[in-house]
Amino acid sequence: MAFQLENRIPPPIVAVCAAALMLGMAWVAPALAFELPWRVPVAVIVAVAGGSLDLVALAHFLRARTTINPLKPGNASALVVRGIYRVTRNPMYLGLAALLLAWAIYLSSLAALGVLPLFVAYMNRFQIAPEERALQARFGAEFDAYRTRVRRWI
Repeated sequence: MAFQLENRIPPPIVAVCAAALMLGMAWVAPALAFELPWRVPVAVIVAVAGGSLDLVALAHFLRARTTINPLKPGNASALVVRGIYRVTRNPMYLGLAALLLAWAIYLSSLAALGVLPLFVAYMNRFQIAPEERALQARFGAEFDAYRTRVRRWI
């Protein structure tokens, strides 16, 4: 069953499902709500940062003329290691995580915030691990060197 989930659900759909779960958690656990001054501006700043990270990372893929389809990492024609990819191997997923963090801040809920580690764990296991296997198979030593120099998230 676990292997059937690998690279089957597009990461943005996973993030939307996580966001819906966060809303549900905030609703069923109102006792875990917290007061956060300036929650809306803080949430907006974090969301803009996350969205910008996603767009910058996507632009690097488009410039390299490699696939942006996360369900078919074996189709990659180039290993993108410049720009934001010098800091994190997964800036698009980091951007999605930042958007979810912004949502949790907006909801002002510790229960909602608790979904974020579940999102990261899911992405590590069912999206990033299969991608890394595909990139290893496609780029070999070049990917090994990149993986050694750059962290998975931050």
